Amino acid sequence: MFAKNVGGIDKILRIVVGALLILAYFLTDGPYSWLYLLGIIPLVTGLLGTCPIYSLLGINTCPRK
Repeated sequence: MFAKNVGGIDKILRIVVGALLILAYFLTDGPYSWLYLLGIIPLVTGLLGTCPIYSLLGINTCPRK
């Protein structure tokens, strides 16, 4: 479907930030705590190694072959 365009440090940062945001959702309580669920987006793009926005912009952080 999408080519791999997320690699290295970018992938690690996406997974860590996404996991922390999802964890914050469960640890906080407030009217806007649901916004922490947006952490699903970087978590999924990091795990899959592909980012649709990177594809649109022509960005690729994977090492060249």
